[in-house]
Amino acid sequence: MPRYLCILAYIACFFSVTRVLGATYSLSDNVLGNGFYDAFKWETIDDPTHGRVKYVDQGTSRSQNLTYASGDTFILRTDFKAYLNNGGPGRQSVRIMSKRTYTTHVAVFDVRHMPQGCGTWPAIWETAEGNWPYSGEVDIVEGVNDQAPNAASLHTGPGCSMPPAGRDQTGTNGQLDCNALVNGNTGCGVTLSERNSYGPSFNNNGGGWYALERNNNFIKVWFWPRNSGSVPSDVRNGAQRINTDGWGTPAAHFPNTQCNIAQHFDAHSIIINLTLCGDWAGNVYEQSGCPSSCVDYVNNNPSGFRDAYFDFAAMRVYQ
Repeated sequence: MPRYLCILAYIACFFSVTRVLGATYSLSDNVLGNGFYDAFKWETIDDPTHGRVKYVDQGTSRSQNLTYASGDTFILRTDFKAYLNNGGPGRQSVRIMSKRTYTTHVAVFDVRHMPQGCGTWPAIWETAEGNWPYSGEVDIVEGVNDQAPNAASLHTGPGCSMPPAGRDQTGTNGQLDCNALVNGNTGCGVTLSERNSYGPSFNNNGGGWYALERNNNFIKVWFWPRNSGSVPSDVRNGAQRINTDGWGTPAAHFPNTQCNIAQHFDAHSIIINLTLCGDWAGNVYEQSGCPSSCVDYVNNNPSGFRDAYFDFAAMRVYQ
């Protein structure tokens, strides 16, 4: 082989290995405050998880203060004033989806507060809606009824699973089969080790940072509490460039050893939403120590949703 071809092959191999181990990424989307109105579109669809909500458009969310922005603050919440009729629409809430889609990327969410309260089911996640579940889904933040800690999970079509051992992560494996078409769409999940990764404990601590890294070799999720000394400086400072090799052990690690990530995960949008009751929060409501039934509580206790809001300091995407 000619000398120059050997050199080119070496360089190609070097960069390939670098990407497998982790990588340096550059900031492509820096979304703060009013920037959320430009970066996302409002979805006014019927809730696919059958929640007791009515998703409203951007104009309504702004006029009703279900979303508002100022400086480095973006609030997304559900209504906490109206009493609902049994046969009428659900409680007004918001579901937004990023206009841009991503494959290999890192997404960092600086969250000061997440929705809390009985019946709540907040989520920060990624998917391609048109061909779900075959397009894949990654749940970064998700939980119900204030039940900590957070769960990170994947949902796919058949043929994607996770190994039971050998995953370098701080969380605990749940189901290993990612197939959303079995076991009630449980997916393959990891329960985080930190109680303050979700719900009131998260909020009482001033929130924290969630991060996702996705490439064709793995999907990883990190969580750092607000006051943790382990928060990487590039995450805390919203750096122009980040290096995930310096972020330590992730909370959840989903390798490609038994799942072809490129095959099972399309280009994804980022979705942020807050539903109430529905297929998960409603089904486990009684076991959560909450009063009445989920739907009755949502209908008749608007003040119970005063703290049902996201407060984002920033969302940053790196590619």
